Amino acid sequence: MTVPGIFSSGGIALTLFAFAIAAPPECLAEPADDRDFAALQANAQKSFKDEVTPFVTTYCLDCHGNKKSKGGLNFQPALKHPGDSASSKRWMQAFVNVSAHDMPPEEEDKQPTEEERQKFLDSIGQIKFLSPKDPGPFVIRRLTKVEYGNTLHGLFGVDPAVAQELPDEVFGEGYLNTLSPLQSEQYLAIANEVLDRILAPQDAPPTAVQQRLFGAEMPKPGTDIRAEAKKVARSLARNAYRRPPSEEELEVLLGVFDLGRANHLPYPSALRLMLKAVLVSPQFLYITPAKETGTGQTIVPLDDHQLASRLSYLLWATMPDAELSALADGGTLHEPTVLKAQVKRMLLDPRSRALFDGFGTQWLGLGDLQSKTFDTAKFPQMTSALRMAMVEEARLFFDSIVRENRSVVSFVDGDYTFLNGTLAALYGLEKTVTGPKMRRVTLTNANRGGILGMPGILATTSFPNRTSPVRRGVWVLEQVLGERVPPPPPNVPALEKQDQKKVANLTLRQRTELHRTNTVCANCHKILDPIGFGLENFDAIGRWRDQDDTGGAIDAAGELPGGKHFSSPRELKAIIAGRKDALARNLTEKLLAYALCRQLEGHDEIVVDRLMATVAKDGYRMQTVISEVVTSYPFLNRRIPETATSPSHAK
Repeated sequence: MTVPGIFSSGGIALTLFAFAIAAPPECLAEPADDRDFAALQANAQKSFKDEVTPFVTTYCLDCHGNKKSKGGLNFQPALKHPGDSASSKRWMQAFVNVSAHDMPPEEEDKQPTEEERQKFLDSIGQIKFLSPKDPGPFVIRRLTKVEYGNTLHGLFGVDPAVAQELPDEVFGEGYLNTLSPLQSEQYLAIANEVLDRILAPQDAPPTAVQQRLFGAEMPKPGTDIRAEAKKVARSLARNAYRRPPSEEELEVLLGVFDLGRANHLPYPSALRLMLKAVLVSPQFLYITPAKETGTGQTIVPLDDHQLASRLSYLLWATMPDAELSALADGGTLHEPTVLKAQVKRMLLDPRSRALFDGFGTQWLGLGDLQSKTFDTAKFPQMTSALRMAMVEEARLFFDSIVRENRSVVSFVDGDYTFLNGTLAALYGLEKTVTGPKMRRVTLTNANRGGILGMPGILATTSFPNRTSPVRRGVWVLEQVLGERVPPPPPNVPALEKQDQKKVANLTLRQRTELHRTNTVCANCHKILDPIGFGLENFDAIGRWRDQDDTGGAIDAAGELPGGKHFSSPRELKAIIAGRKDALARNLTEKLLAYALCRQLEGHDEIVVDRLMATVAKDGYRMQTVISEVVTSYPFLNRRIPETATSPSHAK
């Protein structure tokens, strides 16, 4: 699992990365199923008691206990509650430091034998089985700006751009669930605009949408107006809330209708007021469960309507369609064969491009490319049209891997891409590909192909005026291989602040390598730099070059842990593509975190182990990754908080 804060002070000890590069796949942990989980848990408890506790007590607590907590690290809580999510971060840090022989420090008299050290590391790997089976915190989340606009379109046929005045979300693994007074006013204003578009003015003939929503005819004299309004409220709420409303929720809406009638509003105007209440309600703005269980259980399965919404907003960024809703109404959507069939159907639908727009752009880091600053004198080509083509290339490439159910390894070693005339110039293919239309192109240059050689990503990981081997190295480690690289230590000067006279005749690689003379930076740069240097043949906007900006020859050679040598982007890509399990696990973890709207923790590691067993057997295919995430335990279940509130009061 990707966990922040796992690196030792004075640099980073990327032992886990070295392990991923050098170790064969069979060294990775086998998943556990429910039948043997109890036995694994018992073994983990014994191993923790016999190996971990004595090791930590003997070699760690003097500096990392209650009396002294160097680096803010205290192992006492982790010894008492080893399976807690907070403890897992401490164990990951311990694993990295002990494996790298950074801890205990060399100056300490007490040093473990190699046998003790290895037993400790082996036992750390079993601690995940001490985590209780738990789907993790359940997030009742607000619709994103895009989801909100798409949902209004799905309900009423209005242009999704009606929501464009809402602020953009901050990318991440979670969602903001609060509403500021300004946002509340914005939602109310959008609701008024939507109603003005779809409903006729008072005393005018009703629009087609209005007749569909409120009924084709006015209630006849003598009809129970409130009963008719309740029928309308039930229909409106069923669609807008993406589930059948509760009686309590209907009474809230009827209270709004009653208020309108008490103020002498005509029947259609009172219904309009009720519809406005629907559009600004928590049940519409948030994805909420219909009701809390009365069984007293703390962990329950998602009801089928909640599952339909969770699935639809994950893959389509909009409300469930008629087929999903019908399956939810029938109570069969949660059945594994039905759910997997729906995933396959939905991924083949054009709306599934939302998976790239929501997840893919975050994963690849392309969200800010359109606004990223570039030196216009050096890179006049970076127009809005080129930036849009760069993102579209990534979108179409991502979409092809999903639709064609290719292996996730294709993200690294794919031999094709999508270009138009504007973007083809960066590939040197301007004579082959012309015009504004994006089209699929087979690449004959093996240095290209895949996300590592994609101009949009190469541009995103560059500075405005030059490449950045460090940024590119960090991007590969974090986004492709799943490592977490800490920020640089303080007081380390940027390359631009080096003594310019001393570095005047040095290439960018030579200047970057000067960081290795600083012991604080050495551990980090010995891993980051080779990866970044392996991509130095691509300039800051992704064009091939043989010389850097100083006129010096590009040296793309390097060595990774395990004695893996490369001398070109093609060879670097081959090494990274060879780590199939690491690539697939990273993508699976990121997608699962995105689907759950939270960081992974605790029992999630065992869940990912199980997912990976299935994914590996099917050749790491992308649709299998998505299907396994959607049918995973934390996706299908939720933990009910001890002070559960009614959904009508969801905040």
